[in-house]
Amino acid sequence: MSEFLTIGEPVVTFASTDPDASLADSTHYLKILGGAELNVAIGAKRLGHSAQYVSQVGTDPLGQYAKNVIIGHGVGIDYVKDDPEHWTGHQLKQMVTHGDPKTFNYRTGSAASHLDKDVIDEINLDDVKIAHLTGIFPALSDEAQASYRALMDRLINNKIKITFDPNLRPGLWGDHDRMIKTINELAKSADIVMPGVNEGKVLMGSDDPEQIADFYLQNGERTQAVLIKLGPAGAYVKTKNGDSYTVDGFKVDHVVDTVGAGDGFALGVITALLEDKDLKSAVMRGNAVGAMQVQTPGDNDGYPTQDQLKDFYRKANVSES
Repeated sequence: MSEFLTIGEPVVTFASTDPDASLADSTHYLKILGGAELNVAIGAKRLGHSAQYVSQVGTDPLGQYAKNVIIGHGVGIDYVKDDPEHWTGHQLKQMVTHGDPKTFNYRTGSAASHLDKDVIDEINLDDVKIAHLTGIFPALSDEAQASYRALMDRLINNKIKITFDPNLRPGLWGDHDRMIKTINELAKSADIVMPGVNEGKVLMGSDDPEQIADFYLQNGERTQAVLIKLGPAGAYVKTKNGDSYTVDGFKVDHVVDTVGAGDGFALGVITALLEDKDLKSAVMRGNAVGAMQVQTPGDNDGYPTQDQLKDFYRKANVSES
């Protein structure tokens, strides 16, 4: 089994290559494979850590494409099931140089949204040290959310560290109030919660990093630390024992595409923790990977190897403790 585990939907993305053009006006698209949780798994593997991915795809060409790409990245697909009755999720995605991209999704009723919770019982958790969960998969359907909760319960029962990124997708939830209630409920079970500062505004009514952190620390049943993503400014950290600090971001000369930066932050934190780095070093790595990602197109093209990360640190004149 692998030391890292996540559950999500692999989304075949037809990504515009026309910077900041609307989807209606874009004429050039590149077929890539995305999905927030898969991005983290790919990045973890690229940095030398074993990873398993839990999901379901259709038996259509897009499903086969998704599995081929995942295998190509070295991520385990022992628990990626085939569903002959439903299609593989896909989307159109805008390319942006600032802010969040517009997307047009074909995900309602997808194969992943029909993942049966019985699959969760098959998962071997013996070697898993960290599992990464987000607010995306439980938004797909009631069935997907039941599977998600079953996995969360197993992780907790096996005392496995859980990181949680809200990764808000209002279009998938439909009901805004239900999204907020469910996301905040799920966050309670995580050891580390990683919202963006703008997500905090939506989820608990404030974009003040300390207030966001206090909200999740006070409401969390297991939460030991909250890491607030501040974009180019870096990240604000507050822990259960009262420690708080900001870890500065890295200067980027040219932003190509902001997609994947938040997932890059998550994988940076997770992989550093897997290597027994302290939390401050882990957050610094998260900032570094996020900065590397925004300088490339695609969802995960900028995620580094170990040598590339060392070179990035060397050029930035910093070092991990």
